[in-house]
Amino acid sequence: MPEATYSIRRYIRHVSLAGIAILITFLAYAATPPPDVRHRLSIATAYAGLIFLAVSLWLGPWNVLRGRANPISSDFRRDVGIWTGILGILHTAVGLTVHLRGRMWMYFFKQLHPLRLQNTQFGFANFAGLGAALLLLMLLTISNDVSLRWLGTRRWKFLQRWTYAAVVLTAAHGIAYQLLEKRHLAWVLVFSALLIAVAAIQIIGFVKGVTARC
Repeated sequence: MPEATYSIRRYIRHVSLAGIAILITFLAYAATPPPDVRHRLSIATAYAGLIFLAVSLWLGPWNVLRGRANPISSDFRRDVGIWTGILGILHTAVGLTVHLRGRMWMYFFKQLHPLRLQNTQFGFANFAGLGAALLLLMLLTISNDVSLRWLGTRRWKFLQRWTYAAVVLTAAHGIAYQLLEKRHLAWVLVFSALLIAVAAIQIIGFVKGVTARC
């Protein structure tokens, strides 16, 4: 494929993914009760990011189920991952301004002198979310051909598999906040459905892959 055509296709795909991300965020924002704009935006970006994360984790097993080759890295899966990272980091940035405004450090520490960790459910939720955000940032950093060539296939894939740790931390963060904020049943059902769908396709894809090798 000519480089110009390849670049145009990537550009169109990113514009399309950006549009979908904005649409999901807008719909989730509209579905969140007012009046706190930052709280609504935090929830909206969280669910948009979670949907993109679920899609990115569906793509690999879906190839396995269709009997197709599963490449080390594909442009579409990588581009979905890029927007997953963008939404996750945006959610973190907004979320850190929702509670304790002006005292952001209290998300993680009860006090600074002497230093005392926020060893509560609130603190657990925030540390889990921070861990997920840092992993997404790392994954976003390596989501390019330069990193793949520089790291080599084996090291790049090792780092890319940290996506699963990011999912576990995201789930822990989300569950903790569902309980802390006593979210409406509709949000809980959407959150649960996405996690179940990801777990199911991963398990089915793994079993299918093992069976095919036997």
